[in-house]
Amino acid sequence: MSLDLLELLPGDWRERLDPFLDPIGVAALNAFVAQEYEEQTVYPPREDLFNAFRHCPYDKARVLILGQDPYHGPGQAHGLSFSVREGVRLPPSLRNIYKELAADLDVPVAKTGELTPWADQGVLLLNAVLTVRASDAGSHAGKGWEDFTDAAIRALNAKSERVVFVLWGAYARKKAKLITGEHHVVHESAHPSPLSAKNFFGTRPFSAVNKALADAGQPEIDWALAAPDA
Repeated sequence: MSLDLLELLPGDWRERLDPFLDPIGVAALNAFVAQEYEEQTVYPPREDLFNAFRHCPYDKARVLILGQDPYHGPGQAHGLSFSVREGVRLPPSLRNIYKELAADLDVPVAKTGELTPWADQGVLLLNAVLTVRASDAGSHAGKGWEDFTDAAIRALNAKSERVVFVLWGAYARKKAKLITGEHHVVHESAHPSPLSAKNFFGTRPFSAVNKALADAGQPEIDWALAAPDA
């Protein structure tokens, strides 16, 4: 099975990423990902691989929430960082995100882990690594995805409109060096994982994002998520 990742990427993003990508590196990533999908159980499903870009067109992107790599359990990952499909049990990090959202903006804790409504408002829910083997966290790290997603961050940095970059945890915070536009805002904190949540709670990222957007004359994000039976 052959795979052309750039052909699968929505055209608006492909045009913006291309100047920041090394063709040799992309070719190697194409080959690796194609082989993994052919020979292994890989998440997310191939058709969901670029959902983050599909739901958040480049021209509408105004917030980035950066994750590390996809969930590696059955039925969880669907191409949006921290998000899981409707009906899937909430992962611990997402539960902590919801707790902080409730404390920050008094938003009721959602019963669904489906974050597509955020993406549809211009929140790019991007993982640094976009695929993973089943039950093997981090298994696709260091294979070329990082250069690919760094290109997306650089493309956002090139926007003339403000983008708010939300970097949770040491891994994501290393990406701050890619953000050089003085009109952008970077919000850094601990990761919402149970291992570091005590330092994540109280950081109020959601109100900080909305203030940064409002200060730039942009609409705020509606962070509320409807319950499945709403």
